[in-house]
Amino acid sequence: MKWLNRALLSVVMVLLLTGAVLAVYGRKTLPLMNGQLSLPGLKHPVLVTRDASDVTHVEAQDPRDAWMALGYVHAQERPWQMAFNRRLMRGRLSEILGPATLPTDQTLLTLGVRRAALAQLEGASPEVVSALEAYSAGVNAFFADSRQALPPEFLLTGDDPRPLAREGLFWDVGDSAAWVLLMSLDLGKNWSDELIRWRVARDLDTSAVHELLPPYDDEQPASSADLSALYRELGVYRAERATAGAAVPSTLAGLSMEELIASGGKGSNNWVVDGSRSTTGKPLLANDPHLSIGAPAIWYFAHLRAPAVDGFDALDVVGASLPGTPYVVLGHTQGAAWGYTNTGPDTQDLYLEQLHPDDPDRYRLPDAPDGTPRWASFEVEEVGIPVKGQGEVHYRVRRSRHGPVVSDVEGKTRDLLDTGRYALALRWSALDADNGTMQAFSAINRAQSVPALQAAFRDFHSPMQNVVMADIHGRIAYKAAGRVPVRADNNDIMGKAPAPGWLPQYDWVSWIPYEETPQDDGANGWIATANQRIHELDYPYFIAQDWRPDYRKKRIDALLGETEKHSVESFARIQSDLLSAGALKLMPFLRKAAGQSTHPMAPSAREVIERFDGVMNADAAGPLVFHAWYDAFLRQTVGQRLGQDTFDALYGKRLFSEAVEGILLRADDRWCGAGGCDAVSVAAFDEAMERVAAWQGRDVSRWQWGRAHPAISSHRPFSVVPAVAGLFEVAVPTGGDSHTVNVGEYRAHHDAMPFASRLAPSLRAIYDLSDLNNSRFIYQTGQNGSVFSPRYADMKHEWADVRYRKLSTDTAAPRSKLILTP
Repeated sequence: MKWLNRALLSVVMVLLLTGAVLAVYGRKTLPLMNGQLSLPGLKHPVLVTRDASDVTHVEAQDPRDAWMALGYVHAQERPWQMAFNRRLMRGRLSEILGPATLPTDQTLLTLGVRRAALAQLEGASPEVVSALEAYSAGVNAFFADSRQALPPEFLLTGDDPRPLAREGLFWDVGDSAAWVLLMSLDLGKNWSDELIRWRVARDLDTSAVHELLPPYDDEQPASSADLSALYRELGVYRAERATAGAAVPSTLAGLSMEELIASGGKGSNNWVVDGSRSTTGKPLLANDPHLSIGAPAIWYFAHLRAPAVDGFDALDVVGASLPGTPYVVLGHTQGAAWGYTNTGPDTQDLYLEQLHPDDPDRYRLPDAPDGTPRWASFEVEEVGIPVKGQGEVHYRVRRSRHGPVVSDVEGKTRDLLDTGRYALALRWSALDADNGTMQAFSAINRAQSVPALQAAFRDFHSPMQNVVMADIHGRIAYKAAGRVPVRADNNDIMGKAPAPGWLPQYDWVSWIPYEETPQDDGANGWIATANQRIHELDYPYFIAQDWRPDYRKKRIDALLGETEKHSVESFARIQSDLLSAGALKLMPFLRKAAGQSTHPMAPSAREVIERFDGVMNADAAGPLVFHAWYDAFLRQTVGQRLGQDTFDALYGKRLFSEAVEGILLRADDRWCGAGGCDAVSVAAFDEAMERVAAWQGRDVSRWQWGRAHPAISSHRPFSVVPAVAGLFEVAVPTGGDSHTVNVGEYRAHHDAMPFASRLAPSLRAIYDLSDLNNSRFIYQTGQNGSVFSPRYADMKHEWADVRYRKLSTDTAAPRSKLILTP
């Protein structure tokens, strides 16, 4: 036994020693928050404090020093997030992650996000360039300093940015501008919708395509073309369906561009009331942008203050900044506040470029006036992508007159297309050289009134946002800010699916003037948006067709109307609302299925269903019964008709909730099959019972939505590595669904946790224009990006419970104090 005791003692000692080493290393990854640090390049000392809410306050004597200090602080707090995003934007992930991310690198290099960002900065004002240069210097200064250890992601991937940073070459102005473009890419997903329509038009007729992706509410389909017939006539699909290639030998093989880009979806709520509808006599404004939630969070709350110096306007702005940029994106100045929801405009069109039969590097142009076909050469760029374990992979980037050729990227799109005859090119407004969004951010951060904000948003280009705004003088307003193309009257596809690139009627002809984008002066006392259609049917311009259902908008309007005088507290109650009108609409079908089922668990399920009132509470069983049935019904109807391969490729990119509503309301046997929709609904109910019982037992009354529906803030890239995912992810049980004001949207293609909420309020904010220091905020993780930090996830329970922290510019009682010196 002595040998066993000695062995156990050795194991204990090793564990203790390992724990001690990890504790020392973990502490070294945390930022210095008190004391003094040298930051070469500053003109004057800068005071950096954190308050009781953990908001970072940067007080400088020069705006350039404030931006430089923010760059340093962002890098201090979020080093891996920034290093990862830099590689993502530059198409250099495979250098550290291997071949699993090669398609993502190819996509970003094909789109030319960084290339476009640098071109756009050529037209930026000196102040914007100065802000980006100062910010970049701060980022590089942090990474050049070895006093703070880099967090474990760097060790696990072998990435080391410090040598580049010491030469001032790690971060530059193009990286900041490219990060804004990448946000535009994720919020402008019409490209993805076009690919879905194009893919399913191979197997469905056009009427079925519109049933699967129906037009909004009472609108007619914007596309009048017979898409299925058009694509058959052109012969765009590969004759033999490509088989899947060899599996990528990597623990990161589950990665895709959707997981790697920060956000996703088209959600968000915002609303504002004027003084006649508030208890204070001044406006109140609320905002909760819905994005794919990540750890660390996409946002970092900061306050920048500096006087006017050398022609630079004064700064005093607080709110949500994006690590990677020097500006507050959502927040308030001392005179005005603003908040966004995604408009979802159609600013991305795919074009089928017909290839010359004798030269695949030439493509067809519009015919000459006499009908003679004309051809042009693609712009071709040879790029090398370093791949871990494989050396450099060479890749050709082609561009047509419309834009980058996205079908050259490995993946399902290229495998579906007859690439011997066609290429798919993307026209995307955000890549244009006149994109002035960075210019707009600069002006927004100084605006002190609603009129000043309206003027600042004139330069806002991409992605178009529904902006509500308010000021301390009592004014409120709404403006759809951003660039949207005008299409020709004889365009019968209207950006709904790929169009023949050689036919001139499908080219864009102009832009909607800023003065004519939708707007509201707030005369009714309140304004609210929630990604619904933002204009009346007689609006003269086409903006989009793929609006989100108006359930959230109607619910917000109803709740605003129920209270005569609103307060911060009543706004918080609206942000916490969990009633799903979408679920209520389908509940009669679920009740009918449960009533007809002979499943042994059906009686107890019927009791749960009868008590379920459509409120998606985390501790309730009803929401789980509903969504498990809905998911099974979708798979047995849409999934069966599309085929497993197509369905698996699309589910997760779309929820198809409008399609399911239509199938059930029409009792559509074309989707349900010869047995009818009632039979499918009962079968789906029975399947749902067995599926959930395997997770939570056979006592339906003990089921809980929150256990199946935690909000999971995923980590890039280690959420797809089971051995370490739990160390980096942040999870907390939540309620809600895609139609509740307090949204919790799942992506059911994730096999392990199909109902986990992965798109949720990425932050909540309420701005009180009677006393801006009475404003509130929260988001789902924490300010620091090191897993060893107690501030990594310290907001998650407050966020899940819809509690808030104070958002103040008062720096009188700081929790920490750091002085940065020249």
